[in-house]
Amino acid sequence: MNINDLLTQKNLTKYKLSKISGIPFATISDISTGKAKITKCSVETLYKLAKALGVSMEDLVADSMEYRQSFEAYKSTVCHRVHDMGDMDFIIDTLESDKIRKLYQKQWYPESLYLLAMVDYLSRENDLPVCSEYDDIRSARLREPFYPASVLTLCAALGNSKPKRQSRQEAIPEFMRFNIVESEVRNVV
Repeated sequence: MNINDLLTQKNLTKYKLSKISGIPFATISDISTGKAKITKCSVETLYKLAKALGVSMEDLVADSMEYRQSFEAYKSTVCHRVHDMGDMDFIIDTLESDKIRKLYQKQWYPESLYLLAMVDYLSRENDLPVCSEYDDIRSARLREPFYPASVLTLCAALGNSKPKRQSRQEAIPEFMRFNIVESEVRNVV
């Protein structure tokens, strides 16, 4: 989330943020106008701003970063976040941050749909109603199935597609809805 959105959300002025964080007003002004890039700030500045705004340093720079990790790494990160945070906190954090829509708007469809599938799956597992805010995205579907790397490796090793068929049969319905073949989201180390 960019600093201007955070200021609005927290009902803060640049001057007030300067006083709370101890960061010079000119620095905050330069960041908010785009004159200075937040990704070029020192760790100390990022830390002070993040603390004053009540967000993580990662959240503070996330919109400025266009780094896209592999889909396998992304899935692993999401599963670890679920494990570390717990189902309810993960759902709340994901919905409050609107990360699903942000990823979708960036046209990072596999990541967006995976995250939405995870929220829907966890909602079902915890007897929660599905959040209707993403009904428009729920109509999307990836053109080709996304299989786990382990399944693709097994197919290559065996020289046939039997592992793909088996993994589709075992896939979690919320993920299959988007053509993402996923059967194990809880087994993280």
